Amino acid sequence: MIQENIKLVEEKIDAACAKSGRDREDVTLIAVSKTKPLPMLQEAYAAGCRDFGENKVQELVDKYEQMPKDIRWHMIGHLQRNKVKYIVDKVYLIHSVDSLRLAEEISKEAVKKSVTVSILIEVNVAEEETKFGTTCEDVTQLVEGIAKLPNIQVKGLMTIAPYVENPEENRQYFEKLRQIYVDIIRKNIDNISMDVLSMGMTGDYEVAVTEGATYVRVGTGIFGERQYATDRMEDLS
Repeated sequence: MIQENIKLVEEKIDAACAKSGRDREDVTLIAVSKTKPLPMLQEAYAAGCRDFGENKVQELVDKYEQMPKDIRWHMIGHLQRNKVKYIVDKVYLIHSVDSLRLAEEISKEAVKKSVTVSILIEVNVAEEETKFGTTCEDVTQLVEGIAKLPNIQVKGLMTIAPYVENPEENRQYFEKLRQIYVDIIRKNIDNISMDVLSMGMTGDYEVAVTEGATYVRVGTGIFGERQYATDRMEDLS
């Protein structure tokens, strides 16, 4: 089932790229594997997935130890400062940095372990009270502050759009994030590369691709529905 699901998602990404005149190589699929057991991850790996997204530090660390080392692990959930030290040398990309204090902690732990950590700034574009993320108004100032820190590099922006029945309703948020992204690129800030837009999940990734997403985060569309209804409240996929 997982292999077939991945093939279908990839085909939809292909179609969205073709529709918007984008190069398919510019879009990477992240398999959101949080709460999923190892055999399901192994099946996705066998089907070609190399990017996996987790939202809990302990789960990411456990899976990192047990899965092949060529996997790129993405931390997509809210990250507490006291957990940073466990993942700075294991993650490929942290998608959910939303404060200078968190970035300072990442920088401090990265210096200790002699690594450079790539991060995205999470922006709460839809201004939902239940979501983390900095505001559209504050994101540029935050990027400028983080740019001065050692051993940390801002690679782009991330957002989690609202859960909607009609994915077109989220196009406005993807458009807005892309515009902020372009505005920051124009500022040409030192130590800021800005080449990643992480946006779009199972329900709306096709729209996100047409609006410039370079990473889409798909969980349910690959692994199926969660076993527990309560998990949907925390769904980042």
